[in-house]
Amino acid sequence: MDKKKVIIGGIAIAVIAGGFFLFSGKSPKGSIQLETAKVARGSITNTVTATGTVEPVTEVEVGTQVSGIIDKLYADYNDVVKAGQLIAEMDKINLQAELRSAQAQLASSKTEFEYQQKNYARSKILHEKQLISETDYETATYNYEKAKAAYEQNQASMVRVRRNLEYATITSPIDGIVINKAVEEGQTVAAGFETPTLFTIAADLTKMQVIADVDEADIGTVEEGQRVTFTVDAYPNDEFEGVVRQVRLGEAESSSTTSTSSSTVVTYEVVITADNPDLKLKPRLTANVTIYTMERPNILTIPNKALRFVPDPQMMEQIGITIENKGNEVQGGKRMVWLRQGNTLTPKQITVGTNSSTLTEVTDGLTEGDEIAVDMATTAAMPAMPQGNQNPFMPGPPGRNNKKNGEGPKE
Repeated sequence: MDKKKVIIGGIAIAVIAGGFFLFSGKSPKGSIQLETAKVARGSITNTVTATGTVEPVTEVEVGTQVSGIIDKLYADYNDVVKAGQLIAEMDKINLQAELRSAQAQLASSKTEFEYQQKNYARSKILHEKQLISETDYETATYNYEKAKAAYEQNQASMVRVRRNLEYATITSPIDGIVINKAVEEGQTVAAGFETPTLFTIAADLTKMQVIADVDEADIGTVEEGQRVTFTVDAYPNDEFEGVVRQVRLGEAESSSTTSTSSSTVVTYEVVITADNPDLKLKPRLTANVTIYTMERPNILTIPNKALRFVPDPQMMEQIGITIENKGNEVQGGKRMVWLRQGNTLTPKQITVGTNSSTLTEVTDGLTEGDEIAVDMATTAAMPAMPQGNQNPFMPGPPGRNNKKNGEGPKE
């Protein structure tokens, strides 16, 4: 048993040693190179990304202030309507009955008012001549005032009933297109505590807006008038243009109000206007928004890494580069870069402007085409497979002698 373990252990050691010998060939030394970049003209942009919802600029919900049954509908989805156009009618039987009742009450109260008015006028004359008692005059005055109040009340009721009857005829308040219909003919609507919505009409779908939720960390750089691009999933290959029209302030709990608060994340609504001549943008589409908070076109730029580069004298000596004037101090308000001219590095003090995550604007000190040091790069070749350590289980290359099996070319 012990002998068997010794044999197995020996085989394992041999396999490990063979693998180490096979794959541990000596690699060539890596070479050190100086990475440089040319001062070039370009653009620097800073952006803020957000998501939002496409909505019409003007959108009106049309409802009814009276309860009842929807008798007729004259508009449907995508119908173009004009202001004042009839789009629905409520059942008017009960409202017309209320109108007749109100008319009867008004007529009755008018008759009573006119009678009491005449009676009061007679009583007033008799009271001035002291032909009736004070009590009779007061009674006539009371009946007159009471009849007058009842008559005025019935006049107000008549106005309300007539208005309710007018509400049963529903017309479009604006020129636009129907983007939502919430009821069907025969459906009962109840206008108890709030006005039920029957239709949603958008004024002009060639002018749309995106309500984007911008994170609180980015909202400080967003301003009105900034350029915006956005895409929607419906047209992934199309990019739409827009402009920031409004940055809504204030914190709210609901996402449908000015800003949203969820746990520790606060977002603010940014309103972006966009033209929609082809009507590709449809209400409620989700938009992936990019807001350009800073744009500087056609300026001299250098990589940000160049401002952080400090040459190592020993390393530069190894690759044959000489450093000149390395003891210069940087003046206030200036930055230091290293200008390469042949095999020489010279410090150069420059003035910088705006910057992005990768580029910095150069306002003074460099010209287009100057070569500056950026970083040190180390390159290493892949280790070569030693020819003498061929894996015995892998087939040899074509044409190679295989004397063991007698298949090689004859000598």
